Amino acid sequence: MNCVEFLAGRCHSCNQLAVPYAEQLAQKQQKLTLLMAPFTEAELLPAVASEEQGFRTKAKMVVSGTVKEPVLGILNGQQPVDLSACPLYPPAFEPVFVLIKSFIQRAGLTPYQLEQKQGELKLILLSQSQHSGRFMLRFVLRSKNCLASIQKHLAWLQQQWPELEVCSVNLQPVHMAVLEGPEEIVLTPQELLREELNGIPLYLTPQSFFQTNSAVAAALYATAKQWAEPLPGHRLWDLFCGVGGFGLHLVSSAQGQVRALTGIEIAPKAIASATRSAAELGLTEVKFQALDATAFAKAAEQTPDLLLVNPPRRGLGSELCRAVLALQPAWLIYSSCNPDTLASDLALLSADYQLLKVQLFDMFPHTQHAEVLTLLQRRDKVI
Repeated sequence: MNCVEFLAGRCHSCNQLAVPYAEQLAQKQQKLTLLMAPFTEAELLPAVASEEQGFRTKAKMVVSGTVKEPVLGILNGQQPVDLSACPLYPPAFEPVFVLIKSFIQRAGLTPYQLEQKQGELKLILLSQSQHSGRFMLRFVLRSKNCLASIQKHLAWLQQQWPELEVCSVNLQPVHMAVLEGPEEIVLTPQELLREELNGIPLYLTPQSFFQTNSAVAAALYATAKQWAEPLPGHRLWDLFCGVGGFGLHLVSSAQGQVRALTGIEIAPKAIASATRSAAELGLTEVKFQALDATAFAKAAEQTPDLLLVNPPRRGLGSELCRAVLALQPAWLIYSSCNPDTLASDLALLSADYQLLKVQLFDMFPHTQHAEVLTLLQRRDKVI
């Protein structure tokens, strides 16, 4: 991938870009092999590759420069670096960034200066649905001072950019490099961006988590479904379910069997999105709840037949691993964005669970990060 900013030494976000992609993938697979070495019974499957460029369906752009000449990208020290032409983004992003810069000029949105603690506009967050091609745009502001101006000029932006589906303002008053704040003000009639992966509708809210690489995410969900289909059992739990991507893929099998799904996620808006998707699919034995995953698992009176977990980078941790061991589900599917914490959690679970399958999904090319999917079976489970 040819990147001018990387070659000039101005952007190091893709810190593995100098390494040929096939070698990047081999190195990630080698590291995973070493991490999984203690689990001798596991089958380590070939890594699932990504496209090398144009794969990111989300952009997080620091806004710097001036009102007259805004820069969207990153700060290298105190030097603005424009990433509007970054090859990680699909071709449709570059003309959108041009429009956003024009909007910043028109609305008079002063870029925030962290050192001086001055200005209003901190970040631009952009997402695109690969199913519809439509966009969600979020302005992260220091205060409401520019809100009226954004509202005033939004009609102009929508006229220039008919694919804009959702637009919102996030308020982050803290004088730190914190991404976003808790308050979100939606400015459009539509509050959700509809995505669809493998025929499963997923509704994204401005603050909901979703993978940055939709094509690899679709492969990840499809693989989890394939692994789950032959497993017996009716009750399925999806902890850290987000907007329901994993659970909604696994709830129905190719044989027409339907599992009873319970999805748990701390964010109420994500739960509302997942519930909407389930209703659209006509699923009746599905319940999504806005609860803490660890507290739910520890308080549960029933045990799932299949437990699916997709925790943040910190992993499950010892407390939730103990709760899983107490629940004793027959099967466990664990998706991790951090192979190191995954290995630690698997070691905690290994006394009661046998690791059957491991597969790397290269969600983050040109970096050292990877998504890993695993399948575990309770050791006393008779197949």
